[in-house]
Amino acid sequence: MAQTTVSVRMDNDLKKEFDSVCNDLGLSMTTAITMLAKKMTREKRLPFEVSIDPFYSDENMKRLKESIAQMKFTGGTVHEVDFND
Repeated sequence: MAQTTVSVRMDNDLKKEFDSVCNDLGLSMTTAITMLAKKMTREKRLPFEVSIDPFYSDENMKRLKESIAQMKFTGGTVHEVDFND
């Protein structure tokens, strides 16, 4: 089977952590990336969920800003948060 080289750019700290996890699992980074490519090719999908953290949603950011404004207005007193809204 012919081989090819794939170059991936990533943050240096991420690379170090990724390499460490791979080593702990007894894998090289090349093997881990090859496993990802094979699984994606076989399943025709990402093999994990990709989502946006709802913490950063517009609705939540608005609620946080309102809470901060209320705390500033009341001098930082504690107030209830109703998560059922």
